[in-house]
Amino acid sequence: QEQLVESGGGLVQAGGSLRLSCVASGRTVSGYHLGWFRQAPGKEREFVAAISWSGGVTYYADSVKGRFTISRDKDKNTVYLQMNSLKPEDTAVYYCNADSYLAGPTMWGDYWGQGTQVTVSS
Repeated sequence: QEQLVESGGGLVQAGGSLRLSCVASGRTVSGYHLGWFRQAPGKEREFVAAISWSGGVTYYADSVKGRFTISRDKDKNTVYLQMNSLKPEDTAVYYCNADSYLAGPTMWGDYWGQGTQVTVSS
C-alpha cells in the first residue's frame, strides 16, 4: 500500500527554523519524485519544492528560494524540507506529494500525505 507520512510541523517564531520529514512507503512511491505543497486557510494548495528520484534535481517556488532546502535520503525513502528564516506567511498545512513525472517547478502526483501544520508567530 502506497503511503506518505509527514512529521516535524509545529509552532515557531518568525525567523526560526523547522525541518519537515516525509516517509514514503510502498513499491510505487519509493521510486517517485517527491515534493512539498502547502495550503493556508482560505487559499489554494500551492507548490513549495520538489526533488527528483535521484536527488540531483530540485525546484523551488520563488517565495521560498534561499530559505527552504529540499533533500532526500533514498535509503530511508524519506524527503526533508529544511525551512529557515520562517515568516508568518509561511503558516500553512504542509503536504508531501509523490509524482512519476517532474519537469519543472510544479507537480501534482496522485499520492498525498495527511499534512503537518506549520505555524509561524510574529
